[in-house]
Amino acid sequence: MPFGECTVTLQDVAFQLGLPVDGEAVSGCLGEFETYMEGGRPAWEWFEDLFGERPPPNKVKQMTVHFTWFHERFRVLPPDASEETVRIYARAYIMMLLSTQLFGDKSANRVHIRWLPFVANLDGMGRYSWGSAALAWLYRCMCRVANRNVTNLAGPLQLLQSWIFWRFPSLRPAGFEVSSFPLASRWSAYLPPNDGKEQRVIRYRLALDRLTARDIVLEPYSALDVLAVVHPEILTEEHSRMWRAVTALIYFAVIEWHQVDRVVPQLGGVQHIPEDALNVDWLHAKDGRGGDRWFPHYYQKWHEHWENRLNAVISIERVADPGPSADYLDWWYREAQRFLSLGAAFADPRGTQIPPEAYQRGSSQVPRRSQLPDMPDNRRVERRRRVGTRDTGRDWRWLHDAMQEDDAGGDARAEVDHRVRRANARRGRTPDDTQHAGGVSGFAATEAGGDTFTSRAYSQMPEFTPTMTMDLDDQLVSPRFYADFAELIRDDAGTSNVQFGGQSYQQQMPDVQMETGAYQPQLTEMHSQAHDYQGQYGVDLNVPAGSPLDTWFTMGGHPPVRVRVRPST
Repeated sequence: MPFGECTVTLQDVAFQLGLPVDGEAVSGCLGEFETYMEGGRPAWEWFEDLFGERPPPNKVKQMTVHFTWFHERFRVLPPDASEETVRIYARAYIMMLLSTQLFGDKSANRVHIRWLPFVANLDGMGRYSWGSAALAWLYRCMCRVANRNVTNLAGPLQLLQSWIFWRFPSLRPAGFEVSSFPLASRWSAYLPPNDGKEQRVIRYRLALDRLTARDIVLEPYSALDVLAVVHPEILTEEHSRMWRAVTALIYFAVIEWHQVDRVVPQLGGVQHIPEDALNVDWLHAKDGRGGDRWFPHYYQKWHEHWENRLNAVISIERVADPGPSADYLDWWYREAQRFLSLGAAFADPRGTQIPPEAYQRGSSQVPRRSQLPDMPDNRRVERRRRVGTRDTGRDWRWLHDAMQEDDAGGDARAEVDHRVRRANARRGRTPDDTQHAGGVSGFAATEAGGDTFTSRAYSQMPEFTPTMTMDLDDQLVSPRFYADFAELIRDDAGTSNVQFGGQSYQQQMPDVQMETGAYQPQLTEMHSQAHDYQGQYGVDLNVPAGSPLDTWFTMGGHPPVRVRVRPST
């Protein structure tokens, strides 16, 4: 926000949804119960025992059951129902509630069988931290929808909507004045308009950009009308202390981080300059797909952190006027992306003057918290490095060094063209191609989700493991490509042979290993001279191509090196 950070916390979950935030983590496996659970049974046998029947095959999709089957089958409880029938209907209701309200996906019409171990023991469901699991899922869904290609938001949206209405009175609809518990039920009859979405997006962006520190209610739950309706157990120290825990939030394969130390004013304190946020990109890359597993073991360190959650509770000194300190605002004005709208949308200059009340609050101590190492997604880091922007700097040193060795003691070689014609690149892979690929390096592998074609050269020196990357739009696995590439490293003065596409060439550099991936063409030209190269291949894919109508594959940006190999005829 223009005045600082704010977010949904475990306190909001407790008041808005009435869910317990303390207890065991909501985790386990997704369906292979007989494999990972002691005394577990095959999923659909267990389903039949718990619900008295199996759904028809046309209502089943992998490990989910269509919501309509549950709704039609268990919609009305018979008046003469036995105790066991009541328990069956209770299980069905809880399964529908969990799968479509708290942990719903974008389909919003599937009931997952991961909940079978939980509903099998209805009396034990209260020992789990459903609130922290729901918040973890909301965080993950909000992370996903931040991607430009994602348009729909899943998760417990009633929690997010109610949090907005309670925290920002200027954004709430009129006519909903009666509070009830849980607090999110206050807006149960609210129906947002569906017309003019584009105009409403612009209007809400402007409304957010014009918010000031006086437009957010930092402590909405301290009002007397709220305290009069909330469940008294929420206010006990056993549950309220969890609001101040900087800890992991766990929901099966989803691990998120409760960064309440960055929103101290929401708990009645003065906001200090926060420590760097924990990097959990590696955890964000995990979503449970790619095979079932026992997640408490797979994420053992994070489960242990949750088990020790009481050690992660920070101390917050309550003050009469909670809010950001002057030091925090000075840091925030310098570092933050504070506005969504373009500058032209504002009639007034967006000032950065620190208000007097911020100085009056004084400063606050950075609360003690458990230190955990960052968990970056190394695959993403490697992928970004291979893209070759000026920031990451693609490393072509191995190619440069090989050329320098070839040229040592002699005249510089004539300029050659390394680019591959589009017709060659689009050849499909055949068994014969696979044979030729094995002749080069022993394998040619497709990297899942990759965007580049990577050729690695492994030196006999153990510390030398360089990378060459070419952005192409099809897999290059045909013999012609290997012949073209062999042209690049062929030397008349060599002493040993290496096989490329079944042909023998003189080896002048280490064996080359080919990995193929999915390709995105980046049009550019390569200029300058090889001897101008200074050890880094500065390619920026954000720079437009120099000749967009060229029929060749090109690489993006304007690098300082030009190396070419003519395709074999």
